[in-house]
Amino acid sequence: MTDSVFKEAEAKMQKAIEATRSEFASVRTGRATPALLDRLHVEAYGSSLPLKQLASISVPDPRTLAIAAFDRNTVGDIRKAIDKSDLGLTPNVDGSTIRLTIPPLTEDRRKELVKVVRKKGEDGRVSVRNIRHRYHDDIRAQLKTHEITEDDNKRFQDQLQKLTDKYVKEIDNLVASKEKEIMEV
Repeated sequence: MTDSVFKEAEAKMQKAIEATRSEFASVRTGRATPALLDRLHVEAYGSSLPLKQLASISVPDPRTLAIAAFDRNTVGDIRKAIDKSDLGLTPNVDGSTIRLTIPPLTEDRRKELVKVVRKKGEDGRVSVRNIRHRYHDDIRAQLKTHEITEDDNKRFQDQLQKLTDKYVKEIDNLVASKEKEIMEV
């Protein structure tokens, strides 16, 4: 058991954090953010393309997203993709620009979104724990085959737990800040 194994475990846990962070970015708050459109794919030029490849997204004010299509011919396709999406936003087409107005959230909707964020946070924590579990099993297997000693086993398990605790705490912090952002009026 070497440092490279712990680096590998840490890299996987870091990826779990990034996945959780990107999941949170797609949760709509009362504020306009280009990250809302990150998952949006548009049927254009005969294939499904990410919106970022077809247009630039800007935030002219806290409640509006402006989508400027690179090619005027794709404006209709972008509008259709927004209409079909689960965003619940109505696109206003103005030449080659599409404006999305983000309505303020109701109290009930805010509470629903907090539940969604907590669930996504728990999914992130489970993912980190699964990574810990896999490496925990690897350490045990090495102990059984006598590749490492009991002392090494204990030390590695402690190291692995500290690593897990660090990343679970990071997810907890992400959840808390996203909840605060959602509940902000």
